[in-house]
Amino acid sequence: MAEFVKSSFFAYRRELQAFLKRRLGDRQLAADLLQDVFVRVVERPRNSEEENARAYLYRVATNLAIDHERQSARRAQVFGGMEGAGATPDGHPAADRVLESRAQLERVYAALASLPPLTQEIFRLDRVESLTYRQVAARLDISESSVQKHLARALSHALRALEDPP
Repeated sequence: MAEFVKSSFFAYRRELQAFLKRRLGDRQLAADLLQDVFVRVVERPRNSEEENARAYLYRVATNLAIDHERQSARRAQVFGGMEGAGATPDGHPAADRVLESRAQLERVYAALASLPPLTQEIFRLDRVESLTYRQVAARLDISESSVQKHLARALSHALRALEDPP
């Protein structure tokens, strides 16, 4: 296994990084995801029927890129409505918009702080550290479905806090 990882890394790293850079449009992000590709390969034993190392590595890289794109889309969906709204001609948000955003953020923080510690930790790992459900589950030694349930509870709680008037 170690020899496969070492030889694959040296054989395909530039090619995979170029692929990820084209897909994601960010050289640094591509480098980060390339490291994640090889971490995944090391963490998971390779199936014996996987004879084409290049195809296997591309599949892992593609899956990580898709995961990243989905997380970015989720963040944009949750926080996208806040960008650009109420901006002044110099591009800075208007003072009333800043105050409103801060108040909303404080309500969300308070709502999240009222959740059980495990739910808070799952939210932090998923939303702040951008770990996948599988990575969160492995780190906390719980099932992926449990991660999803806790995260749904946290998001629902945060959204209710935003909907409730101050």
